[in-house]
Amino acid sequence: MPPMQLFDHPEFDGHERVLFGCDPGSGMRAVIAIHDRTLGPGVGGCRVRPYASEAEAVTDVLRLSRAMTYKSALAEIPLGGAKMVVLADPAQEKTPELLHAVGRMVEDLGGGYVTAEDSGMGAADLERVAEATPHVVGIRSEAPSPGRRHQATISASTAYGVFTGLRAAVAHRLGRRDLDGLRVALQGVGSAGWKLGEHLHAAGARLWVSDADPARAEQAAAAWGAEVVPPEAIHAQEVEVFAPCALGAVLNDETVEQLRCSVVAGAANNQLARPEHGERLRRRGILYAPDYAINAGGIIEVAYELQGDTDPERLRRHLERIGATLERIFERAEAGGLDTATVADRLAEERLRGAAAA
Repeated sequence: MPPMQLFDHPEFDGHERVLFGCDPGSGMRAVIAIHDRTLGPGVGGCRVRPYASEAEAVTDVLRLSRAMTYKSALAEIPLGGAKMVVLADPAQEKTPELLHAVGRMVEDLGGGYVTAEDSGMGAADLERVAEATPHVVGIRSEAPSPGRRHQATISASTAYGVFTGLRAAVAHRLGRRDLDGLRVALQGVGSAGWKLGEHLHAAGARLWVSDADPARAEQAAAAWGAEVVPPEAIHAQEVEVFAPCALGAVLNDETVEQLRCSVVAGAANNQLARPEHGERLRRRGILYAPDYAINAGGIIEVAYELQGDTDPERLRRHLERIGATLERIFERAEAGGLDTATVADRLAEERLRGAAAA
């Protein structure tokens, strides 16, 4: 994609900066997008993925960075939106040299972008990145001490926030507070998906699971008594809740019509292939928990880390506010005859305008 086409890209949304980086020695090719820093520094994870093309990577980083802006706004934390993507196979090409090159690219921005964990980039990888830049969050590992919990990982906070939001969505649509016997189709049992599955299993939910890694799906089945479903069929299971916890664009022209659930609530980013799919879900009577509203737990924890706040109880209470935020979105959507994704966008934009005017 020639650089001059970037401003006309359908996902470009007045982004402050979009930077392309290349390190021939390590083979690193990466893009950083800083969307909006009205509320604070640009913070967002670094995704490592074997994108089919540069154009696909640019589309992903633009969408993800904008979602981070809106996610922080709805979560009421003082952070802006940014994201980094690395065009590489994390299983084959994620060498120490490549991770050091990622760190140098982050460092060149002098704190304008702070990176964190994401798909293909775990806490151990971030340790390598941090050897080249201090602008990294999510690598803490304090040991437990009397009266204090062990510091949760970002994926654990994400999963707990999604669990809280899923309960709010179930209560709103199905009128039930308990999850005992609730049927949930869980798409993806990676870090956040696995931890969400643990919460659901402990609450008594019945689970159907899929994963790109068949062995991982079988492990989930053994741990939770879940039924394994082929990845291409998981969205079409007859359940109360479909929980997408893999990659984005899972709600598209084909899958929206095949859903047999009442609620969509999961940890994946960019679940809607296009904005109009939110309206199609509404017309089908399916309650959608907007992704960046329900999966904000990780960035909430990052905000606490950046502020030096290590109180686990205060963090837990903030994570549980995700449910209240979603309830506000659901009620406003119903009152206005709008889809929940549109309402979530408007609420986030109201906060950004308020902060800019202050």
